[in-house]
Amino acid sequence: MGKVTGFLEFERLEEAYEDTSARVHHYREFVLHLDDAAAARQGARCMDCGIPFCQNGCPINNIIPDWNDLVYRGDWRQAIDTLHSTNNFPEFTGRVCPAPCEAACTLNINNDPVGIKSIEHAIIDKAWEMGWVQPQPAAVKTGKRVAVIGSGPAGLACAQQLARAGHDVTVFEKNDRLGGLLRYGIPDFKMEKTHIDRRVDQMEAEGVTFRTGVLVSREPLAPIITSWARETVHPDQLLREFDAVVLAGGAEQPRDLPVPGRELAGVHFAMEFLPQQNKIVAGDPVSGQILATGKHVIVIGGGDTGSDCVGTSNRQEAKSVTQFELMPQPPDEENRSLTWPYWPYKLRTSSSHEEGCERDWAVSTKSFVSDGNGRVRALKAAKVEWIRDPATGQMKMSEVPGSEFELPADLVLLAMGFVAPVGSVLESFGVSRDGRGNAQADTEGERSYATSVGKVFAAGDMRRGQSLVVWAIREGRQCARAVDEFLTGQSELPR
Repeated sequence: MGKVTGFLEFERLEEAYEDTSARVHHYREFVLHLDDAAAARQGARCMDCGIPFCQNGCPINNIIPDWNDLVYRGDWRQAIDTLHSTNNFPEFTGRVCPAPCEAACTLNINNDPVGIKSIEHAIIDKAWEMGWVQPQPAAVKTGKRVAVIGSGPAGLACAQQLARAGHDVTVFEKNDRLGGLLRYGIPDFKMEKTHIDRRVDQMEAEGVTFRTGVLVSREPLAPIITSWARETVHPDQLLREFDAVVLAGGAEQPRDLPVPGRELAGVHFAMEFLPQQNKIVAGDPVSGQILATGKHVIVIGGGDTGSDCVGTSNRQEAKSVTQFELMPQPPDEENRSLTWPYWPYKLRTSSSHEEGCERDWAVSTKSFVSDGNGRVRALKAAKVEWIRDPATGQMKMSEVPGSEFELPADLVLLAMGFVAPVGSVLESFGVSRDGRGNAQADTEGERSYATSVGKVFAAGDMRRGQSLVVWAIREGRQCARAVDEFLTGQSELPR
């Protein structure tokens, strides 16, 4: 694949970023895709390694060596066809995927893997520029109707595959705009929402119907947590009107931090804070927006959501931004001989961290301190150490004596992950759940992705729990094949 000696001749090239001093003043994307020549050189670095571990590292099994080689040879049109054969939305993954494929690349043994994500980014951007991304409506309709609940990456991928198989698909979304957490959980500076909009246009041309502001629930609208839904649809109505139903909502129940002072004003979940800014960027009105402007901001949680809170707080001109993580600081470099080709445990610094942020690890929050008027003014925390229990082998946390400290905090954002999907949809359909509260459905066998309720399927975060966009796309595609087989007895959709 690529040039036989390319990995020896060419160095890894990272995509260019707009300067920090400029990009913190806007919410546009600031990563520039490689030009044709640079992408070709990066494609040339793909080795003839015999076993493409990158494909196994990729949850959707992208045929990475093939499109690396095609870009190297300048056949961009075939490259996008190859990329689309496994990935419905490479413009999403080419921007926000952490690239487990690169961790699995054979060249990563030397810490210079092929820039797979940057090549993917270049391929799909060129495809849109050249007009190669066109609707693919089904030649023959089956007359079967499918309801997909949720318009995140799992729901969109499932809906597009089913529509191309000839089924009539309706997507129900509780929010006022489509995209799920792609729309409201990922800041525009990481992925502008025009990428979602033009895929929706393509899918509508393929026959998919979208209904926004609709919550599927047995309960009336008033008690439901979202304020964006305009109407409810009863699950029994969907079961009557559709031949199959796919539950593809997100894992939206955030992990809380039940410590003294949690009730104070100024302590919010990340997903209260982030969607509001995305709505403002889209031109939608937001009443009482949570703002970091001029405040000491503390972000609790060291993952991608926490990083997004950091970048958004910087753009809102926070006075200071501090991020805490409960776990110990990872090593700067992983032990490749031990971890490769699997996802490594190592320190990761995001573009948002580079824009300005104090970070600390092994920190446990003990309480939030009131200003006397019901608002948070400070955070009390302590350092912790993790020690392996010799009896069980488990790591246990203990507070370091005398390590307590207090920091000013006008805004605290809880970004500690999600524990389960919002229960209303699962409860409404009465599907069985696994031990983590997700919809129980296997991914193999004759009833893959099928729940305990007849003709109801589940995919994405609602089935597997909080995960990556690329995993959601995989689940959506595989679920579509399972539904197609259920409706017609066979399927030509790829799994």
